[in-house]
Amino acid sequence: MESAIHLDSICTHSEDVVAREIEGELIIVPLVSGIGDAEDELYTLNPTGQSIWQKMDGKRTLRDIALLLSEEYDAPMDDLQKDVLGLVNELAKRGMLSVVDAS
Repeated sequence: MESAIHLDSICTHSEDVVAREIEGELIIVPLVSGIGDAEDELYTLNPTGQSIWQKMDGKRTLRDIALLLSEEYDAPMDDLQKDVLGLVNELAKRGMLSVVDAS
């Protein structure tokens, strides 16, 4: 059974995708079939999503990432934590990231 992702989880990018920044936009490309939706071949993230993606290094907890975002964005911590969890859960569902530690 897969562990639930929460603020103390540590995540990193899946080895089944590659991400490149092109003209200020982060493009995520699946390297294997079965990643994401069948009709989508490329994925992009908004600026907040890009910042979250870039901070997922396999060492920081999602709580740490939300704290770093609070230094970048003028938003309530609760909102930032919900944004981080929302994006990470969606990326995990699509097979675009791996949970390193869910303790």
